[in-house]
Amino acid sequence: MDSVTLYCTAALVAGGIYWFVCVLGPAERKGKRALDLSGGSISAENVKDNYNQYWSFFRKPKEIETAEKVPDFVDTFYNLVTDIYEWGWGQSFHFSPSIPGKSDKDATRIHEEMAVDLIKVKPGQKILDAGCGVGGPMRAIAAHSKAHVTGITINDYQVKRAKLHNKKAGLDHLCDVVCGNFLQMPFDDNSFDGAYSIEATCHAPKLEEVYAEIYRVMKPGSLYVSYEWVTTDKYRDDDEEHREVIQGIERGDALPGMRSYSDIAATARKVGFEVVQEKDLAKPPAKPWWNRLKMGRIAYWRNHVVVVVLSAVGIAPKGTVDVHEMLFKTADYLSRGGETGIFSPMHMILCRKPEKTSSE
Repeated sequence: MDSVTLYCTAALVAGGIYWFVCVLGPAERKGKRALDLSGGSISAENVKDNYNQYWSFFRKPKEIETAEKVPDFVDTFYNLVTDIYEWGWGQSFHFSPSIPGKSDKDATRIHEEMAVDLIKVKPGQKILDAGCGVGGPMRAIAAHSKAHVTGITINDYQVKRAKLHNKKAGLDHLCDVVCGNFLQMPFDDNSFDGAYSIEATCHAPKLEEVYAEIYRVMKPGSLYVSYEWVTTDKYRDDDEEHREVIQGIERGDALPGMRSYSDIAATARKVGFEVVQEKDLAKPPAKPWWNRLKMGRIAYWRNHVVVVVLSAVGIAPKGTVDVHEMLFKTADYLSRGGETGIFSPMHMILCRKPEKTSSE
């Protein structure tokens, strides 16, 4: 092989690798590079062990006997998956209905903006994001509403990522993030003009506890909206396939047991909320939210090759391959849950804290 042929072959291979990894890129192509994949706040040498501990703890989510340990393992989960989520999905760790003619990124933003429109906040008012992740929804909501958004996440690594993104977006004057457990928030009573949760309260061992805490920090008369992960009226507990799908979602997403759609409003009323509206945003005429998962299969295999290589050469921590495989299997369960109609990640409930509580 002469030097010209060798040069051309090398250039072609290099170009192919660049196209495979960089041009195709992750879903959102911003915020995180494959070379930067980590275990969050977990040291690289402990990622594999922490993954094994997580997987063992959530072996049978509904049979967890030590509910008080759930927050710690949710924290572990997000240390393990945050970088992969950002790299392969984007900064908003949730689903949204597909919108014809709109990109996934635009559909996500519209889904987020709808949440803040529902709670009717005004520019300058202070609202709570309960379970904010790395702050994708927070930034969209702050930019759209001009409200001041305070987010809380149990994961310290996500706090650092969110603050970095807020500053880069020029929204740090409207967005703040604190590290804490949304079951015991470090906020005064009656301190927020509104609140929202986007696919976050599903991690609480008891929905009543997180709803009660959100209720406590909201001002009387203010509104709260939540997009909940639920089993729908199509779910049958005596159907083996249904149980397999739901347990697969629970285990792969750190859920201590999926709730039924019928439990949500009753729980909200139990802590004192008035239920203003309740609707499954995944139902027709909404377009399938799971399309993005199914269309992302090629991207998954591309990304998986990258993860395997980076792990093999010591750039990505040992255990990253296991985490990536877990997320792919979970994506299949999520898609099956959506296609069969037994699962929804966007059961919306809009609540109001009464102007006067029953204790007054």
